[in-house]
Amino acid sequence: MAKGNHSIVTEFILSGLTEKPELQIFLFLLFLGIYVFTVVGNLGMITLIGLSAPLHTPMYYLLSSLSFIDLCHSTVITPKMLVNFVTEKNIISYPECMAQLYFFLVFAISECHMLAAMAYDSYVAICSPLLYNVTMSSGVCCWMVAGVYTLGLAGATVHTVCMLRVVFCKAEVINHYFCDLFPLLELSCSSTLINERVVLYLSAFNILLPALTILSSYIFIIASILRIRSTSGRSKAFSTCSSHISAVAVFFGSAAFMYLQPSSVSSMDQAKLSSVFYATLVPMLNPVRFQHIQSNSSN
Repeated sequence: MAKGNHSIVTEFILSGLTEKPELQIFLFLLFLGIYVFTVVGNLGMITLIGLSAPLHTPMYYLLSSLSFIDLCHSTVITPKMLVNFVTEKNIISYPECMAQLYFFLVFAISECHMLAAMAYDSYVAICSPLLYNVTMSSGVCCWMVAGVYTLGLAGATVHTVCMLRVVFCKAEVINHYFCDLFPLLELSCSSTLINERVVLYLSAFNILLPALTILSSYIFIIASILRIRSTSGRSKAFSTCSSHISAVAVFFGSAAFMYLQPSSVSSMDQAKLSSVFYATLVPMLNPVRFQHIQSNSSN
């Protein structure tokens, strides 16, 4: 096969989350509400952290960066998803589809590593509080955030370049509500073996490595919390960590279900449901987590 993009298909049709007409209006209002809450909440967090001097700490700096990632992540996916609920055919051009795929991957991969960076920050704060200002200095935080975005950009570029080499000549209907890796590969009439291996290897790196980092961090964190003699101190520490752990469990659990299994095994209907968690619900949790941390700090 000659190199380059020889795609016969110039546009795709997104099938959407469901084809049941009776659910369209309800789902449109539901996800519109989730998106508005996500945008307002995350923009409010970024603004508040930026304007409030007491919040200019590594923890809130990372939380603000996560809010930006969540805001962009949701904006890449949800508006096009909402169109599905109010139109008969949600058409997306080939360049627009590749662009959506690229930016979705940038922010999804960045979120994986940002959650790991936040877990490490919590580990240093609880397990080595005397060294916290040195270990998590402003310079270190900047390098961590830069590394997170670099990994996101690199991973998305590799996936998208591999996808540009795929020849699409089957039915142009994508069985999903946005342009994702496996739904696109289902439409290929060329070999997708390399693409599937790239997805599996990079997903293992971008999902399993951060997940192991988070798991290791919280094993040490929990061990340190259990050594706290004060019952109220232990309760406060567990409460602060619980919001982060819940978001991590939902995000990594749903992402692993989608990407860490062969495409022949996964059901696309199940994959759609799984993607709702990491693409729309998790970005909404960040403002809730911020309010939870703030309430614990004020107590």
